[in-house]
Amino acid sequence: MEIRNLITFVHVAELNSFSKAAKVLGYSQSTISFQIKQLETELDCMLFERINHTISLTEKGRQVLSYAQQIHHLTEEFKENLSTSQELSGHVHIVTPDSICEMMMTRNYQDFYQHYPKISLKFSTADTDDMFRILDHNEADVIFTLDSHVYHKDYIIAKEERIHTHFVTSVHSPFAGRENLSIRDILDQPFLLTEKKMGYRRVFDEILAQMSIEIHPVLEIGRTDIITTALEKGVGISFLPDFVTDKKIRQGKLVYLDVIDFEIEIWKQLIYHRNKWISKPLQAFLQYVMKKEFDIHDSE
Repeated sequence: MEIRNLITFVHVAELNSFSKAAKVLGYSQSTISFQIKQLETELDCMLFERINHTISLTEKGRQVLSYAQQIHHLTEEFKENLSTSQELSGHVHIVTPDSICEMMMTRNYQDFYQHYPKISLKFSTADTDDMFRILDHNEADVIFTLDSHVYHKDYIIAKEERIHTHFVTSVHSPFAGRENLSIRDILDQPFLLTEKKMGYRRVFDEILAQMSIEIHPVLEIGRTDIITTALEKGVGISFLPDFVTDKKIRQGKLVYLDVIDFEIEIWKQLIYHRNKWISKPLQAFLQYVMKKEFDIHDSE
């Protein structure tokens, strides 16, 4: 039994696609199909059900996957331990909301690079539902969520922190400095919000719906730096995590609004799949985040 066939099987099963596995492994799709067929012949069982161009693991396939993943992890560990390089090298794929990705890259990447110059980081952005689909299919190593608190037996929460959020606007707004505002007091103002269904925006909309309120923003964009710049120039109101706005608040360019009838609980969580093999580069990234942290709070 060839190890490469087992590794191919792991990729097809985790990505739920022959074509995606071919792309990741650098093979043609026909080669992937041949390797899976060869493995099925050796094991004398069907590993996948193929219906209308979709695939799903058979019961035997699920059993084989557990063993194949262990073999795959041991193979990678074996390669790492035999490496003559003393410097950690490899790749780590992180999926985050836009706002966290922006903060990581502008405030922390240089320090991480100085510690681990041969570890390349790939950042992708997605909404929370897509993050967990990506994690379940092993298309990323870790995810950062900025959403309601997540707990599931299949996931390991490596680090978590409660995040504070506020309605925020320009210091020149007529609402600046006013106390005991109701959310209904500001509803007719132009709102600039992050994209619908993205992380904390989804939770924000859900709570508004519970209050029978709907906001139609004049701008929806994932770039929080663009939102805060527009707010600073006197354009409308937004609802943002404090780590996005704290610097401009301290500089006196923006202010938090004292809205007393709207409460929201948002958590930042660093999560990986319980079955994920922790490579040395991934372990280094996790340890860095847990000890020094990719700090999303402003360090100035």
